[in-house]
Amino acid sequence: MRKEQYLGVNVSVMTYDEIIDDLRARISEGKQSTVIAVNPEKVITANSNPLVKELINESTYQIPDGIGMIIASKIKGGALRERVTGVDMMEKLLRFAAEEGHGVFFYGAKEEVVSEAKRKLEERFPTLNIAGYENGYTKDNQALVDKVNDSGAKLLFVALGSPKQELWIKENMKHLNVKVFQGVGGSLDVFSGKTKRAPAFFRKFGLEWLYRLLKEPKRLKRQLNLPKFLVRVLFSR
Repeated sequence: MRKEQYLGVNVSVMTYDEIIDDLRARISEGKQSTVIAVNPEKVITANSNPLVKELINESTYQIPDGIGMIIASKIKGGALRERVTGVDMMEKLLRFAAEEGHGVFFYGAKEEVVSEAKRKLEERFPTLNIAGYENGYTKDNQALVDKVNDSGAKLLFVALGSPKQELWIKENMKHLNVKVFQGVGGSLDVFSGKTKRAPAFFRKFGLEWLYRLLKEPKRLKRQLNLPKFLVRVLFSR
């Protein structure tokens, strides 16, 4: 599996279709797989938090969710050529699950968000089997693990925010019969309709960060991680 590394953080050099094909083979072999989104902000965090770096590098697929990762690859002569965003990866995995007959489970977000996301996704993908869901406020973790296992779901989408969702996956996956785990952050908010994605123009040119900044100027401090990341990549070995 091809990987590139930026400031000690792994990034998978795979397209959406390549990941789906690889997952299909891994599922048939009974292997568990994890998907984590990597962007410049997360790389900066990983360089000051060893746990975050470990969670990223131990994942099966570290998808380049952020135009900064593509720019970094070009700077270093790498092979990354397109973003693989978390929300689009989730959508493609849901389509894959619907086509292959695999059950899925949602864990996280507010009750009204996850239940509405379930309703809308069932309308969008009539053959999708959403085997169960649980909001992000449950206190009984063992009951949650049992609920996921009893559902028979093969794919689990965890929306607790990063790195909490990845830490939960790491701590619980050995107790789960699930084969594919993805930490999806605010993706359920998008699928429920609570949060609107950037218009197609911004997404096409990797400018979702600019759209969010225009909508929420208070994000400026976070967005400064992008130039900070690129400068560090430029001067790294």
